[in-house]
Amino acid sequence: MSLKILLNGAKGRMGQTIASVAGSMDATITAAIDAGDNAAAHLAGCDVIIDFSGHQATGPLLELAVAHHKPIVIGTTGHGAEEKKRLLALAAQVPCVWAGNFSVGVNLLFALTRRATAILGADYDTEVIEMHHRFKKDAPSGTAARLLEIILEERKLTAAALKHGRSGITGERSPNEVGVHALRGGDVVGDHTVLFAALGERVELTHKASDRGIFARGAVRAAHWVVGRPAGVYDMQDVLGLS
Repeated sequence: MSLKILLNGAKGRMGQTIASVAGSMDATITAAIDAGDNAAAHLAGCDVIIDFSGHQATGPLLELAVAHHKPIVIGTTGHGAEEKKRLLALAAQVPCVWAGNFSVGVNLLFALTRRATAILGADYDTEVIEMHHRFKKDAPSGTAARLLEIILEERKLTAAALKHGRSGITGERSPNEVGVHALRGGDVVGDHTVLFAALGERVELTHKASDRGIFARGAVRAAHWVVGRPAGVYDMQDVLGLS
């Protein structure tokens, strides 16, 4: 039987792309809603919720998911640290896949970044560079934010180590800082590079997306996977068996 999806953020770029690929992945969009629509009116007819909207919509949607015991897939980005902490506690009450990027290739990049950071250590200066289309509202991207979390976890650093761009007389680079650079322009779907630079050599891990469909197909794959799982917060590493 086709998976029945309530899609929140249906008018956005990702929402439209998810709607276009769902049918080829044994899924049906039973309700396509956006800002101002009544999500509660459509919950009874869905198996799972997919949310690609604005960060302010995540909380109310999660509250509905918990109240109606509906699994949910969240791809929305732009949440503040305290906001996300509160929302994660709410999301843990239902089966939830929450990821900044649903691409198979990007999730391999996450795994490789963790491995490279562990092997190379503090002798290699680490920078994260991302580029997206001119219409993107948040920075750094959710994918870049996850890459930074992985690097900080492996190097046992806090968010205080992050340097968002550089300007003026900054002095020599500290071995415990991690650079973050967000580029915006044109119609770039999403480019991410993790750069490890030492004296005498440099290692770069790069993923470039040319089709938004890779994220949409990953989100629908996650929706199939999360239905029937125990309550808890999962990510695409779990969906793909990389965790």
